[in-house]
Amino acid sequence: MSSWSRQRPQSPGGIQPHLSRALFLLLLLAASAWGVTLSPKDCQVFHSDNGTSISCQPPAEIPRHLPADTVYLAVEFFNLTHLPAGILQGASKLRELHLSTNGLEGLPRELLQPVPQLRVLDLTRNALNSLLPGLFQASASLDTLVLKENQLEVLEASWLHGLKALGHLDLSGNRLRKLPPGLLANFTLLRTLDLGENQLETLPPDLLRGPLQLERLHLEGNRLQVLEKDLLVPQPDLRYLFLNCNKLARVAAGAFQGLRQLDMLDLSNNSLASVPEGLWASLGQSNRDLREGFDISNNPWICDRNLSDLLRWLKAQKDKMFSQGDTRCAGPEAVKGQPLLAVAELAQ
Repeated sequence: MSSWSRQRPQSPGGIQPHLSRALFLLLLLAASAWGVTLSPKDCQVFHSDNGTSISCQPPAEIPRHLPADTVYLAVEFFNLTHLPAGILQGASKLRELHLSTNGLEGLPRELLQPVPQLRVLDLTRNALNSLLPGLFQASASLDTLVLKENQLEVLEASWLHGLKALGHLDLSGNRLRKLPPGLLANFTLLRTLDLGENQLETLPPDLLRGPLQLERLHLEGNRLQVLEKDLLVPQPDLRYLFLNCNKLARVAAGAFQGLRQLDMLDLSNNSLASVPEGLWASLGQSNRDLREGFDISNNPWICDRNLSDLLRWLKAQKDKMFSQGDTRCAGPEAVKGQPLLAVAELAQ
């Protein structure tokens, strides 16, 4: 659903990465207006009171040495399987490192040791299938880790040890089939977890035990068949929950009980024919009113008496409902193809 597109992580200071890059490019344009010229083999460099920002794309040559005041480094769109040795040596003030859209197959264990102040690490669209334990042992300040669209089939909790301040973890677009127990046990500050577009069929029961203030949970585009009762219990302040495009055929009674702040729920494009009575009772109340909406479209709903509880709830919440025309009955025959809202109105 386009209006619910996932948000990108924010850089330190609350500036989203695409905004910080846009500002960086504007500054480069300003530098050009001041008479600064660059060779095609040069990286783009901007100096400010906050430090030096460097952006390298082909055909530029990757620098062997960085200025000591470098705070931002982007090395992207190169055909790299491995990074040059010691690329971060002497850049102890680095806060953002963008290495997306390369061909990286591995990262050296000592890569991040010279940059203990790093806040953002973007590894989107590489060829990583594992990480070395100890990679983050000097990364206690890291807030945002993006491993989107790599080739991870398994994930070990030990790979992420050392990330004491992690607030945003993006593992979407990989090939993950299962997750280890205790994965997030030490991530008390985690606000966003993105596991979308993987191949997950089940989730460990303790997945969400650890974070104390999780706000966004992306599970869309997997192969989940059941939403268990206790999965969401540790996260009463969850605000955005994306479960669309799975194979959900059952949502356990009480699965949403205790969600005190939920603003958005997406259950579209699943295999739900019915849900337990009382499932929706805790949602849409005056103090937690799903103010950004919900979507239950493109499910094979059987609109019989077993769905009466949902139909009553829909009638009260219809102003917050997305894709109303695509939320239809698959049966019984008498109402097949009719919108759930139309059936709800007739049932009252």
